[in-house]
Amino acid sequence: MAEILKLGRIEKIDLRKVWSDEAKDFTPWLSEQGLDELGDALGLDLELKAIEEPVGSFALDMLCTESGTKRTVIIENQLGQTDHDHLGKLLTYAGGFNANVIVWIAKEFRDEHRQALELLNQRTGEDTEFFGVVIELWKIGDSLPAPHFKMVVTPNEFIKGGSERSQKYREFFQKLIDSLREREFTNARKAQPFNFYHFSAGHADRVQYGARLTGREAKVEVYIGSKDRDWNKFLFDKLMKHREHIESDLSESLEWERQDGWRYSRVAISHKGSIDDNPEKLEETRNWMIEKLQDFKRVFGPMLDELAN
Repeated sequence: MAEILKLGRIEKIDLRKVWSDEAKDFTPWLSEQGLDELGDALGLDLELKAIEEPVGSFALDMLCTESGTKRTVIIENQLGQTDHDHLGKLLTYAGGFNANVIVWIAKEFRDEHRQALELLNQRTGEDTEFFGVVIELWKIGDSLPAPHFKMVVTPNEFIKGGSERSQKYREFFQKLIDSLREREFTNARKAQPFNFYHFSAGHADRVQYGARLTGREAKVEVYIGSKDRDWNKFLFDKLMKHREHIESDLSESLEWERQDGWRYSRVAISHKGSIDDNPEKLEETRNWMIEKLQDFKRVFGPMLDELAN
């Protein structure tokens, strides 16, 4: 007779036994240890920007951005049942930070608050997403408690970026990200249904390497897009002085776009390509992007380290 395997028993843990205070315990844990796991549950790559960020006389629990798209993500935490006070704060923070992704984490969601988030997902544009997330703690036997983020409200994929074309962009850039991660170019993990993706150049997001598919054209670029317009133009002009050297190293003529009427500036290179191309052509475009992104990092990287700091 075969030996019967002994299995453990799953036990749910009271949140307050681990995090007695939301602001002092849960938010610091989430920002320092739990952000990747939350991002996995949301399907987003999250970068922490600040905790307890002020909005008037209130303070947002966590301010983040999404890697690549740089969309603003706000997170409001609640270790009890959802209430009207936190819903009001959530909407206040969404307006105060012009947020694209709004995340409400709670121990339990009341039906009326779940319905409110679902209505907001239905009535807002495709670049605004509301998530309702239940946080749970579980353990087996004497194991350490393990967190589990359970989605109770998610954006409607058909309404928000769920078109066939949007999904083609997601698939294209997901393969690009995966290939670049294997080459240690980036730590990014998840693509979104947009026609571009930005990769950190290591300068507090003021400068990024970008890849985009627009119309019949593919682009790779150095994107200078800090909040300080004058700094952006200053850095662009510094790079412009080295144009001959840069183009010689790349063996390419580049597009130098100072964009005087806009906040950002960029240096780019273009290639024929469209998201509507056949799979073989899309693979060729993706390989071209990989090659040029690595070339840009090799040539621009040391110069940006010197000029952007």
